[in-house]
Amino acid sequence: MTAHPTRKAYDERLRTLSEGSVNVHFNAFTDIKWDDPEFAIDTSDPRWILTSADALGAHPWYREQPVETQIRIGIWRWAVIAKVGMQFENLLMRGALDYIYQLGNQDQEFRYLTHEVTEETHHTQMFQELVNRTGVDTAGGKRWFRQLSRVLPLFGSLYPEAFFTGILAGEEPIDHVQKAALRSGEPVHPLPQRIMQIHIAEEARHISFAHEFLRLRVPYFGKVRRGALSVLFPLIMRSLCDVIMIPDRKSAAQVGIPAWVIKDVFWKSEAGRRLLHELFSDVRMLAEDIGLMNKASRPLWRALRIDGRPARFRGEPVPLTD
Repeated sequence: MTAHPTRKAYDERLRTLSEGSVNVHFNAFTDIKWDDPEFAIDTSDPRWILTSADALGAHPWYREQPVETQIRIGIWRWAVIAKVGMQFENLLMRGALDYIYQLGNQDQEFRYLTHEVTEETHHTQMFQELVNRTGVDTAGGKRWFRQLSRVLPLFGSLYPEAFFTGILAGEEPIDHVQKAALRSGEPVHPLPQRIMQIHIAEEARHISFAHEFLRLRVPYFGKVRRGALSVLFPLIMRSLCDVIMIPDRKSAAQVGIPAWVIKDVFWKSEAGRRLLHELFSDVRMLAEDIGLMNKASRPLWRALRIDGRPARFRGEPVPLTD
């Protein structure tokens, strides 16, 4: 484990994050040119073709499809990701509000988390607006997740370390895939590109907060509480990653994607397996640092296929051959 942060250092970090939210923030309807012709959703525009940073976009079956099919599936894929993202951010906001309701006066978490909720509100608006403009009628996450998400926000106050672990489990995969798409050098339609730029910029603060929250608390937990979280940690990571990343097979079938392709992409193909390992390099580093990697939890990381080398620093690009 690395040195534990003090409450004073933690509060100073939160003040910095809060000032960042004041100085750099975005509005879903003034910082995106929704009605600009360049942002129009044209079903003949090849920039909707998925990049190889998306495991589906990298799959041979997708690459072999006619251009018009790749575009149609690309638009559908962006809409599904945006809808699931909206649902996840909504869950985050409700849990964060539940958590801060109980905070005392002078607590720096209140100010920062209300900034985060404000930013997530704009994220849900831009995600839903993208869905609306594509015309894709997607339900988003799987039914079990949509039903369970009605009660999951209660963990914000009942079991906050598990709740903020869940936040990382949703935020880290989205952040990783978006960064990879922008770094790929492949053409990306300017509308999702602008949404990703905004989301990455603000999500960096949100991810940073969740890391700092767990770094402050977990090392001081008793053996039983930390042991329980060490086992829950990879389970939460993998289950919510699947919610975020894997589209519903019925929805996929409606746009012509065979069930075997979805099964292969998530996570049997070489690209899929590599991506699954890459998604969690940052949180593996966190788990090592705060004492959540132990004899009981390491085999679970391996069994869930999300083990691997921890990142050396947050946001470290992972070489494709690593």
